Amino acid sequence: MSGELDGQVAIVTGGSRGIGRAIVCRLAGAGARVVVNYLANGAAAEETVRLVRDAGGSATALAFDVGDEEAVRLAMQNVVEQHGRLDVLVNNAGVSAEGLLLRLKAEEWERVLRTNLTGVFHCTKAAVRAMVRGRYGRIVNLTSVVGEMGNAGQTAYAAAKAGVVGFTKSLAREIASRGVTVNAVAPGFVETDMTAALSEEQKIFYTNVIPAGRIATPDEVAAAVGFLASPVAGYITGQVLHVNGGLYM
Repeated sequence: MSGELDGQVAIVTGGSRGIGRAIVCRLAGAGARVVVNYLANGAAAEETVRLVRDAGGSATALAFDVGDEEAVRLAMQNVVEQHGRLDVLVNNAGVSAEGLLLRLKAEEWERVLRTNLTGVFHCTKAAVRAMVRGRYGRIVNLTSVVGEMGNAGQTAYAAAKAGVVGFTKSLAREIASRGVTVNAVAPGFVETDMTAALSEEQKIFYTNVIPAGRIATPDEVAAAVGFLASPVAGYITGQVLHVNGGLYM
């Protein structure tokens, strides 16, 4: 494989399946050496690595908890020491907790914020030093349409994803002069394990309210991430790219 990311090193958190796997394959297809982060599902992570290698790309799996500051620091340090550089960070790892606020437990709230928002903080802080030193970097954070428009039963998830937007814009201002861009991609409904669990009635409802009339594929989200992670996107920073079929404008 060869392409616009030849020679670059990328880390994708939560890269073992779904949108994360599609992003890994997209970046590897452009020539990057991709580190596939996962927390517990080692088999899925190795399957992602196999898919990349079978296609002629380069990928390795690396387990660490994005919510654990020290584990993240050591992991990022290991990647930089092993590869000599770090060019792209995609903060994709995420969890959700469904339920109305009055039924939401404090530990569920903390779990979602710890992974979806604090995890972005840990990973970015640990990775950005190498990027600033090299005066080049692409950071792409996965947020969500619900971080902009809200959704009943997802107060924790929406709050965390809205926080990612604020984090993205603020950090973009801090490091733009160092050649490092920080952007976000906000998917709408995407064909993943989460949406696969929806009933047929729910799927019909959602496709009816989406102007495009369908749910997105993981590859369509990965394409947006791939663009923002590429050298040609060097004058784009602090932006949120919506991939939602017109659900939110």
